[in-house]
Amino acid sequence: MPNISIVVPVYNEEKIVSSVLDKLLATIKNIDTHTFEVIVVNDHSKDKTLEILQRYDNIKLISNPYNLGYGASLKRGIREAKGGWIFITDADGTYPVEKLPEFLPYMKDYDMVIGSRTTEKSEIPLMRRPAKKFLNKFASWLVSFDIPDLNSGMRMFKRDMCLEFWNLYPQRFSFTSTITMAFIKNNYLVKYFPIDYHERVGQSSIRPLDFFNFLALVFRIAFYFQPLKFLTPIISVVFAIGLGKSIFDLWYQNFIGNFTIFLLTLSIILIFLAVIADLLFKQRK
Repeated sequence: MPNISIVVPVYNEEKIVSSVLDKLLATIKNIDTHTFEVIVVNDHSKDKTLEILQRYDNIKLISNPYNLGYGASLKRGIREAKGGWIFITDADGTYPVEKLPEFLPYMKDYDMVIGSRTTEKSEIPLMRRPAKKFLNKFASWLVSFDIPDLNSGMRMFKRDMCLEFWNLYPQRFSFTSTITMAFIKNNYLVKYFPIDYHERVGQSSIRPLDFFNFLALVFRIAFYFQPLKFLTPIISVVFAIGLGKSIFDLWYQNFIGNFTIFLLTLSIILIFLAVIADLLFKQRK
């Protein structure tokens, strides 16, 4: 029985997948302190990826009948995993899979170990850096924890803790963002250490529009795990505008307008919503 299951989602990676798998298999072959299984989830690739994967007899191959997405592929692999720990990485050559042994010493002290793409050699595309920095800062503020890399795809975590938040994980991107915030907000121990990030081989399936999908996810997770902190600034702004407008109305018009009443009522509703959501979260813990 393996104690570490490696899950690798793959989609249209015919140019690099064999190189990544060969490097990964060679790495774990030289580790005698743990036992491994390698689960590769082919997300209905349209190129020769499946044909290449079928040549390996030392991996467990799962093939999606149609394209399900990154998150769904990871979930299929994790569901089939036998190990108590899950290690995930991508098959596009961006992550240094040979660094896997550096994750292992942290297993005894932490619940999740994340490779942070923050070294000088990390080749994160220039167009993604502002969005990535903003999301990291925003997520850090929400959970009061320094998050240098919210959605790194190379990480290791305890499977049983991962399953606690199963219904939260999205089908496509942002699986990693969700699990990061879920672990941290529930006071599970998370360790970051720097890794290199290489230029991708092949074409990325991430589009600029996905930034807004990431942002929507962060808002959703924020409301789930930290509703009071998330809504307090919004409530304060709405109430301040409503209060200022009411003073203006009374001073210049001698009556309070409908829009002012709407703003003040909305702020009260949001206060009750935030308190109720916060109480519900505490009951879920």
